[in-house]
Amino acid sequence: MKLPIYQIDAFAEKPFEGNPAAVVPLEHWLPDTTMQSIAEENNLAETAFFVPTKSGFHIRWFTPSKEVKLCGHATLASAFVLFDVVGVQSSSIAFDSLSGPLGVTKTDGLLTLDFPAQQPVKCAIPQELVAGLGMSPVECYRNEDYIAVFASEDDVSSITPNHASLEQLDLRGVIATAPSSTYDFVLRFFALNFGISEDPVTGSAQTQLTPYWAEKLGKSQLRSKQISARSGKLISELRGDRVLISGSAVMYMEGTIKI
Repeated sequence: MKLPIYQIDAFAEKPFEGNPAAVVPLEHWLPDTTMQSIAEENNLAETAFFVPTKSGFHIRWFTPSKEVKLCGHATLASAFVLFDVVGVQSSSIAFDSLSGPLGVTKTDGLLTLDFPAQQPVKCAIPQELVAGLGMSPVECYRNEDYIAVFASEDDVSSITPNHASLEQLDLRGVIATAPSSTYDFVLRFFALNFGISEDPVTGSAQTQLTPYWAEKLGKSQLRSKQISARSGKLISELRGDRVLISGSAVMYMEGTIKI
């Protein structure tokens, strides 16, 4: 069996920026074990698979170790493939997923994800989180991930994670965030429980951070930067119970899987 595969740099304006994702278009689903093996072989933070449906496409995402319920950058990468490679003529694409309906629109080369908002809830600061980040945040919230809020961008950039401690946490990962003088906020994301030591640019984190920072800053439209080694810039907007996340993408590689 031969399958097309594309590697896309999402939330990037040129190659080697943003977050790389593999995209594998399918006519019908492969066995879950096969898709997981492909994701493990790719060894990227996410590999996305999609199949056509009557209303659009059904999308699924796999890290090298397990399937996840929501992924922003691999959805952006999949939409890029559909618009720029497959040749979808509409300005919008509807995806069905484990997190419900998701939309992507294309305007002047900019792709905008329409994702469900995930309102974080304030919680006690786990000791494993403090040990894992090497310092205690000002406050802590939780939803899909723990959100560790720090006083400054320097605090976030100086984190050297202790992987063994972060692996002991009971959620997907930890988002470290702080206000920024250049952007509305900055972030880093560590998802050791999903086989990702540090994600370069995390679209799904915006579904939790945008509601938090929108309330904190009193504004619905936000600009942020993920200050990983590769880094990436994002634009987000809180619109009711949805979060719009915008960015661009570029093709890095295309090829064929032989299994």
